[in-house]
Amino acid sequence: MAMISEIFEKPAIGGMMFELTVLVLPIWVAVLVGILVGWAWKPKWVNLSLDGESQESVMAVKRQCLTCVRWISHSIIGKANSSSSCDSTGNFSSSVPEIEKSGVLNADDLKHLHNLVEKKDNGPSWIPMMNKSTKNMSYQAWRRDPETGPPQYCSRTAYEDATPEILRDFFWDDEFRLTWDDMLANAELLEKCATTGSMVVRWVRKFPFFCSDREYIIGRRIWNSGGTYYCVTKGVPNSTVPRRGKPRRVDLYYSSWCIRAVESERDGRMTASEVLLFHYEDMGIPWEIAKLGVRQGMWGAVRKIDPALRAYQRHRATTAPLSSSALMAQINSKVDVATLETSDETNGSLDQDHDQHVSTMEKRGGIPKMALAVGAVAVALTLDRGLLTKAVVFGVARRFAGRL
Repeated sequence: MAMISEIFEKPAIGGMMFELTVLVLPIWVAVLVGILVGWAWKPKWVNLSLDGESQESVMAVKRQCLTCVRWISHSIIGKANSSSSCDSTGNFSSSVPEIEKSGVLNADDLKHLHNLVEKKDNGPSWIPMMNKSTKNMSYQAWRRDPETGPPQYCSRTAYEDATPEILRDFFWDDEFRLTWDDMLANAELLEKCATTGSMVVRWVRKFPFFCSDREYIIGRRIWNSGGTYYCVTKGVPNSTVPRRGKPRRVDLYYSSWCIRAVESERDGRMTASEVLLFHYEDMGIPWEIAKLGVRQGMWGAVRKIDPALRAYQRHRATTAPLSSSALMAQINSKVDVATLETSDETNGSLDQDHDQHVSTMEKRGGIPKMALAVGAVAVALTLDRGLLTKAVVFGVARRFAGRL
């Protein structure tokens, strides 16, 4: 009997080992190929010794790798009164798509941002991530994971001795951003509307040598409600820029913020301003690895903004002319957010009526509980198939980041 049981055990163990090998082998092959390719394109710092300048180079690469998926923080809607004032830079032909007619920027985007600011978007709860401060600024950050889509981030940054207007212009000024944002390789104005201040810009952001650069086609517009500025930026389609293999196009992109005056933490006067930022994007990187990169690089990226802001204040104090982006930042659409809140209340009453109607239908007989249970089991089994792969990939990412 012992011999018979041993015969039956061997195929089972062998089959299990074979299945594990089939599962893990492609991952390790990909890792080895990545190492070989990276070594073939070996940068100069690999051969340097870790002293003086060389150590600084290695540390710079480490910071770059850890922040390759860092939060692209502080990147930067109403109908136009006259569509003839909308044009594209360098080409005033009527064949260029007009911003307002494309429908990519509209009052729905403003309403969505307002709901985010007022915590009325009915999304998941925000998870605290960070709470830090310096002499001139304080910073808080949160994250949440929606059922579908990439992780979403929210932050509140309060800047001392800064007006909402200077912050509005600072975050909009692409020409000046190129002097302090080391991840921005190129910024190009594609379209603009002199009536509403709407713009379409093309950004190329730099990534480490093992990642291709990313390209963004961003539509943006500013609303002014009594000195509170709602700045909406998001990825939009554009037929004038063909899609290429490199840099890689990022289609899903949302980065919008609200700027308003607040009391200073020093003396309680209204000499400070806060920026409430809401951001998410799909860069084509696994979300768990992206979240790791954000945690590692967030504070380092945020900390660089305050010195850049103070340099911008000094720059604006001179007689230097404003850039085209800064001039566009000063063209805002006037809006009364009270009308948005009234609209939300009206929609809320309609939603209550709808909920009551749905509740009545459920009492009469809705989806059978058995069908829901079977669906839940199917989803659980589907998700369970990928747990090991995700765990292995995330473990490799953590080890890679830890060894840099």
